[in-house]
Amino acid sequence: MGSVTATAERHLDAPAETVARLLADYRSVRPRILTDDYRDYEVVEGGTGAGTVVRYLLQATKKRVRDVRATVSEPEAGTLVETDQDSSMVTTWTVRTDGDRSVVRVETTWQGAGGVGGFFEKTFAPIGLRRIYDGVLDKLAEEVRGQ
Repeated sequence: MGSVTATAERHLDAPAETVARLLADYRSVRPRILTDDYRDYEVVEGGTGAGTVVRYLLQATKKRVRDVRATVSEPEAGTLVETDQDSSMVTTWTVRTDGDRSVVRVETTWQGAGGVGGFFEKTFAPIGLRRIYDGVLDKLAEEVRGQ
């Protein structure tokens, strides 16, 4: 069993503080920027930043659905860490300044399966998640333009 990592990154034409504020809004903004790969999204506790708990189904592939219940922490300004309570999956959103723009990076890691199944998971799961995250980042870019 090895660690599996999926990442996506995007430059946005907005200050990092604005982007970070939008990402931390799990009650209003997140539902608007999530793709159809996320189903039954709900805020269980909180709603803004650290202490928020969200639940959703992530349709990673046609056959694979992950039931996620994530608790949000903010270890530093511009960083949100979503830790799934029922698995080893951890998703980290990082927003940093790049001149007049910002860079948003999303990275998800988890402990994958072993053997042949683990090989395929490590090879193909990051591609699928990157596709999903690219869609979320597209919607985040639209949200930023609307500010």
